[in-house]
Amino acid sequence: MSSRKNSTPAVTAGAVVRGNAPSVHSDMTYYLVDGSEDCFFTAVFDAFTDKNSIITSEKNVQIGLGFNLVEVKADSEKCGRVKKKLGALDKPCLEDIGLVLRSCDALKEQTALDYIRLIISQKGAVRGMLAEPAVIEMISLRDKVTGEIHKFKGFLRFIENAEGVMYAPYSPDNDITDLLAPHFARRFSALRFVIHDIKRKKAAMYDGNEIIMCDADGAEIYLSEYQQRFEELWRQYYKSVNIESRPHEKQMKGYMPVRYWKFLPEKK
Repeated sequence: MSSRKNSTPAVTAGAVVRGNAPSVHSDMTYYLVDGSEDCFFTAVFDAFTDKNSIITSEKNVQIGLGFNLVEVKADSEKCGRVKKKLGALDKPCLEDIGLVLRSCDALKEQTALDYIRLIISQKGAVRGMLAEPAVIEMISLRDKVTGEIHKFKGFLRFIENAEGVMYAPYSPDNDITDLLAPHFARRFSALRFVIHDIKRKKAAMYDGNEIIMCDADGAEIYLSEYQQRFEELWRQYYKSVNIESRPHEKQMKGYMPVRYWKFLPEKK
């Protein structure tokens, strides 16, 4: 773990203050993590008693002169000690924190840190303390992640590639691919499939026996003739049932957010 005075891109000072987050001071310390759980819990170990600290994985915005930046490296001993302490006080909180760390929210690590501090100070579970900003924000981020997983169980569209493997490209707001894949492995247990997170360049691959997570940068997918014909017929059907004088896009937006439409054959 390295520490230095920094004025290079990391995180905007004013942008990270929310809820119980500390006020911005020139001597504030930013703990920069790599986005993994182990690295986050290592940072919690180091930052817990420092009230003028912020944990973040955001790397591409500016901090001011005089702010101390600490680049955290995962430490299994520190991580284990924090998890053991939290597990003794409120074991279910570890799952909640894991879900929140998958959020696309820029302040997810700080939200989780504030929540952990509250658990430690109360010496037990705090999810019922709904007047606490840390609890409110924690529940909100967790529910957005679990809600998106639930949506994609119904929204995700598979296409057949030239090798007969079912392929589902998508671009979720949150990092949920490895949590989503087991649902489809149970549902399509006899099929091979790939769920490809375009935004994060990662994929879950299922070979009929196990799920493997892998990098998927620059993957090229070729559709089978059957799939190409199917998509053509589907677009024709969609056009035939869509009454131009009675547009229903508002209703469609209610069922499926517009940001998901680019992966639908009928919207291409």
